Amino acid sequence: MELQNYPVTIVIIIATVLISLRAFKDSEMKYKWIFYPYKVQRENQLYRILSHIFIHGDTMHLIFNMFVLFSFGGIMEFIFGNYFGAGLGSLHFLVLYFLGGLAASIWPYLRNKDNPNYMSLGASGAVSAVLFASILWMPEGGIYLLFIPFEIPAWLFGILYLGFEYYMSKKGGTGVAHDAHFGGAIFGIAYVLLINFSKGAAFFEYILS
Repeated sequence: MELQNYPVTIVIIIATVLISLRAFKDSEMKYKWIFYPYKVQRENQLYRILSHIFIHGDTMHLIFNMFVLFSFGGIMEFIFGNYFGAGLGSLHFLVLYFLGGLAASIWPYLRNKDNPNYMSLGASGAVSAVLFASILWMPEGGIYLLFIPFEIPAWLFGILYLGFEYYMSKKGGTGVAHDAHFGGAIFGIAYVLLINFSKGAAFFEYILS
């Protein structure tokens, strides 16, 4: 696929990189954009629910999220473009990404709206939505992980990932927003089922075969 086939993904990546790089140098901006459920609850700062997906904790956090978004965002934008047509496909991708980021914030918000010490940032929840939309749409695909020298079937990775993120979110104390990862992944699955319910049956037919 050529870059012009998924322009929305590229625009999101460029915007996220530029904003994150600025936030690395501007702690006041970082604080204003970070997801802070306590402030959302008490001061009605609803913008934080989405603003935090444009900033990251460090360079590796940014690189990892943008690499996954580039890899799977391009796939989903291309698929949506073929399925709905170019314009509508881009719109669906925007909805998947940004509503995925919003949905990923629901569980952390409910758990921490009265906790003045909890803050989080990063596009991981939105990226998880895109990743899991691609897994449900194409369970026959494969995923490579760092330090693992072989391809993992997409459907198997999806199941293991959901189990791991749910377990770690319940365990807590890791400094990672596993609940956001889990919430974003569930939204990605739900969105695909909403626009093409047959993909759910096809997924189970594939793994059972």
